[in-house]
Amino acid sequence: MISNLASVELLIDPIQMGLPNRSESRTSSPTISVLTIFLGTLASAIQPHRWTTSATMGDRLPATRQLAGDLGLSRVTVQNTFSQLVAEGFLTAEVGAGTFVAEIPVENLPTPSTTIPKEPFLKGERLSLRGRSIALTGATTRIDMTRPFRPGIPAFEFFPMHVWSKLWTRAFAKLGRDGFGYGPLGGYPPLRKAIANHLGNARGVNCEASQVIVTCGAQQAFALAALVLLDPGDIAWSEHPGHTAGRDVLKALGATVISVSIDHDGLDLDSVRGNPGPPPKLIFVTPSHQHPLGITMSLRRRLELLKFADDNAAWILEDDYDSEFRYTGRPLPALQGLDTAAKVIYTGSFSKVLYPSLRLGYLIVPADLVDAFVAAQVVLSHGTALLPQMVLADFMADGGFATHIRKMRVVYTARQSLLLDSLQRNAAGLLEASPSEAGMHIMAWLP
Repeated sequence: MISNLASVELLIDPIQMGLPNRSESRTSSPTISVLTIFLGTLASAIQPHRWTTSATMGDRLPATRQLAGDLGLSRVTVQNTFSQLVAEGFLTAEVGAGTFVAEIPVENLPTPSTTIPKEPFLKGERLSLRGRSIALTGATTRIDMTRPFRPGIPAFEFFPMHVWSKLWTRAFAKLGRDGFGYGPLGGYPPLRKAIANHLGNARGVNCEASQVIVTCGAQQAFALAALVLLDPGDIAWSEHPGHTAGRDVLKALGATVISVSIDHDGLDLDSVRGNPGPPPKLIFVTPSHQHPLGITMSLRRRLELLKFADDNAAWILEDDYDSEFRYTGRPLPALQGLDTAAKVIYTGSFSKVLYPSLRLGYLIVPADLVDAFVAAQVVLSHGTALLPQMVLADFMADGGFATHIRKMRVVYTARQSLLLDSLQRNAAGLLEASPSEAGMHIMAWLP
């Protein structure tokens, strides 16, 4: 069947269309009451023309010229429709004899359903338990129109479109024959190298280019980590309040997510250390700029968390989602840079530093896990689009990426100051807001 085209319900009246009415003499023969056609050209033209009775199997249809004239359609349209219905098995054509309604066993004919609920996921009638859980997350509300005060959206008007356009043209020119395939496993090698160099210099991440896996944003990175490292029912700790999108991925892939409170040092291990039950298999954290509170995890707590993970055979999933934007001093090193037991899976993306629709992110995984993560990515998506990776690799190699980050730090520093001044003037006594040392949002508290 031809998909994603409008469907038309076609009911054929044998008398109105000049067909021999053999229903009385063939009462034992089943009838075709509905022919569902997925053919766009006919859909728009024939939809107003519906017939109210049915044609008996084996009936001869009128000539295409006659039918085209009766319907006021092009004969070519009718011929194309007949050919499509013959290919789909609804009609048969005999040279010199004509076109006939196919003899289809009645038990094989589809019957229209009238019981499909308007909101099936709420009733749980058509989805798995996992599907129901995903449908109720409200995840789609996080992907919507760009509006003022929507968190995590960069200032698009400062993006270097002219430079980016030139790099896109240059990348396409050197794409080559192999570039039209699925692309290299794990990502475009020059981009993997550029990411490793950037993270080593700016974030203190310890990795080789071979440990970098280019993903379709951080969300796919979370999914790969959960898919490779967790079994259904495994315990995962998540910050509370914390990253809703990351928590939803863990739940969707079967983890039992336990919320862990935040104190002034970050994830409060003491609040859950004595809890009954097994220890976590994975701990999801945002240590450099806790989402959404903006707390930076202290060095003491980072070392404590790494030791806890090592002692309990747990993985740490570090989301370093907007660490490039730090306004006081040098950005703090990533938790991964302190890891000596290969327990940290490090993730990041270019959605906030460049733009979300680029859909590029990355994972830094221990060397012995690279093959498993790459295989999981192939299972889910056959990798990531190659051309945007080539463009980004050139942007980073030419120095445009570092220049853009420096410029945006200045922009966001000024915007934060402007917002705080405005809140102080217009919302004093209603909101208590304070500066943030990093990131693209601030927290404001009700008094």
